[in-house]
Amino acid sequence: MHCLVTGASGYIGGRLVPELLAAGHRVRCLARTPAKLRDFPWAEQVEVVRGDVTDPESTRRAMEGVDVAYYLVHALSSGTRFEETDRRAARVFGEEAQRAGVRRIVYLGGLTPSGVPEDELSPHLRSRAEVGRILLDSGVPTAVLRAAVIIGSGSASFEMLRYLTERLPLMVTPSWVRTRIQPIAVRDVLRLLVGSADLPPDVNRSFDVGGPDILTYRDMMQRYARVAGLPKRLILPVPVLTPRLSSHWVGLVTPVPASLARPLSESLRHEVVRTEYDIESYVPTPPDAPVGFDRAVELALRRVQDANVTTRWSSASVPGTPSDPLPTDPDWAGGSLYTDVREAVVDASPERLWRVIEGIGGENGWYSFPLAWAVRGWLDRLVGGVGLRRGRRDKARLRVGDSLDFWRVEEIEPGTLLRLRAEMRVPGLAWLELGVGRDGEGRTVYHQRAVFHPHGLAGHAYWWSVAPFHGVVFGGMVRNIAVAAGR
Repeated sequence: MHCLVTGASGYIGGRLVPELLAAGHRVRCLARTPAKLRDFPWAEQVEVVRGDVTDPESTRRAMEGVDVAYYLVHALSSGTRFEETDRRAARVFGEEAQRAGVRRIVYLGGLTPSGVPEDELSPHLRSRAEVGRILLDSGVPTAVLRAAVIIGSGSASFEMLRYLTERLPLMVTPSWVRTRIQPIAVRDVLRLLVGSADLPPDVNRSFDVGGPDILTYRDMMQRYARVAGLPKRLILPVPVLTPRLSSHWVGLVTPVPASLARPLSESLRHEVVRTEYDIESYVPTPPDAPVGFDRAVELALRRVQDANVTTRWSSASVPGTPSDPLPTDPDWAGGSLYTDVREAVVDASPERLWRVIEGIGGENGWYSFPLAWAVRGWLDRLVGGVGLRRGRRDKARLRVGDSLDFWRVEEIEPGTLLRLRAEMRVPGLAWLELGVGRDGEGRTVYHQRAVFHPHGLAGHAYWWSVAPFHGVVFGGMVRNIAVAAGR
């Protein structure tokens, strides 16, 4: 079949595409920024269409000739009005699918608690449920798969569980750690998404999906500790940690920022357990499925340890950060563009210098004044930003769209240029470019440029307040990267 995948650069979409290809389907991806898909290993095997699910015209083009359309996007990262954006996008998607004669829509939503009024749900779960209803009413046969916590390397839920358990042998926790949950392994989610493409045409409904284990979050932490070879954790639930407070607590301990931790923790206030198992009568269950919680953790940890995490939760954009690339128009700045440009001759080959540049960030750090970078990361977390803890997806290789601490990889020209776009909280737009070249004598030269476009008086004040530290931070980067390449 011909399948359209939205959200292909995201955590689930980036893993679904190769599964669909392996099943023999043709795949088209709808992406606002096609360059984000350029470096995926399956990029040459798919068709990529530029567009946005909130735009009827581009969605219409993407739907042409499609049999099955996968809706794997949500607007949580768009800010406080994400529910309205989700509502509008789902309507456009359903209407254009119906107009194009698409045979089926498949949507991955959230498992909502049984018997809880919708107005008592978290905004995140409420919006997921509403999107499912809109697609079911679109006139196109739709399968809504409702999942609770997804366990897999790189998922936000798994990273939250992993860091809380590994870093805190003694925990004072929110009361939601007593809530019963039915987690599901990411490989089972992918299996069911692929299988849903073959559902009979008269099937238009939601399905609960989940693994074989029903656990409290406390149970999940203790079982994670056992699988990871850690001592048993001492967990003390207290009632005073509200979703807002607990999201900040999660944000301080884990790489997951408070802006994402809050909807995740709010979703855990109510019991989320399957009430039906009907999907299994439509999608065959192989002998090794469904995967139990302990096995799912074991598989996820193995991928983390082998540095083989194909997609991560941080693939999604961060609210309030720029999504457009660095403009090349020389008049763009309007007289308000600040730059810090430095370079150095390096006693190493261009290839060795590039290896250092592509390996920057994460465990390798930023090659200058670690305390300054750490403080900047902590300040960013305190104001709700992502901080430095997101690290890297891969220890040695980067691709467009990867998160890199509080940066996002905007462009890579292998062996020549790495451009990073800032996703820390700053009153303006910021980029950092690291490049490799040669001078007139054939020597290897390292180029570095920081670019800042201030927003208002606060932006100008920010630049001049940090300018005295640029010699230490940016100058140190140039010297230390040159030394590292030489070694």
